Amino acid sequence: MTTAAASLIRCEHVEKRFGHKRVLRDVSFTVVEGEILSLLGANGSGKTTLLRIVSALVMPDKGEVWLGPVPLSSAADEIRRYIGVVAHYPLLYDRLTGIENLEFYARLYDLTEPQKRIEELLRTMDLWRWRDDSVQTYSRGMSQRLAIARALLHDPPVVILDEPDTGLDREGIQLLDGLVAQLRSRGRAVFATTHNLERAKSWSDQVFELRSGYLHHVECSDRIGH
Repeated sequence: MTTAAASLIRCEHVEKRFGHKRVLRDVSFTVVEGEILSLLGANGSGKTTLLRIVSALVMPDKGEVWLGPVPLSSAADEIRRYIGVVAHYPLLYDRLTGIENLEFYARLYDLTEPQKRIEELLRTMDLWRWRDDSVQTYSRGMSQRLAIARALLHDPPVVILDEPDTGLDREGIQLLDGLVAQLRSRGRAVFATTHNLERAKSWSDQVFELRSGYLHHVECSDRIGH
């Protein structure tokens, strides 16, 4: 008898309004261990708003989000240790080196003896040879790879990716594809926004599109935006 996978992200009837504009309307979905959900939608459709709600950065006007068994409406700031977020901007310190950035975030997460983990991630993202270079000398793609390493540093059970392939070259995208597959195999839940339908389908167990604030399930035969 198999045990059902645990729910790591659960969004129920979430709504969000900015002024008179309703950005999210009755949005519900669940992502379990080892599952990847990709979210598509035009610019301004509400993808980033939903991502920020799931990241515990914005509260919904209605509805509730759970990370594991914890509802975000009553969670403390500690819940952010449960998630790793790759935002649209890298959120790195340009004057620090690559390894110094990860050491800084390791201290924020109170990681003990993080050097092995830092080296593992820098090698995985093919940045080890540039570990002692200032981030201000990195290309956009290198900064994005370092941002991904930063988000995974504390090995969170929930990983949130906002357009994670931004600025990545072909090699970087291949590294990202491998990393996402690894997260699935390790039972992590991944919630990603993207404009790339084919990548969403190749990665994901679930694909949705936001249109007019509503979440629409995307089948292989669906055409985005129609």
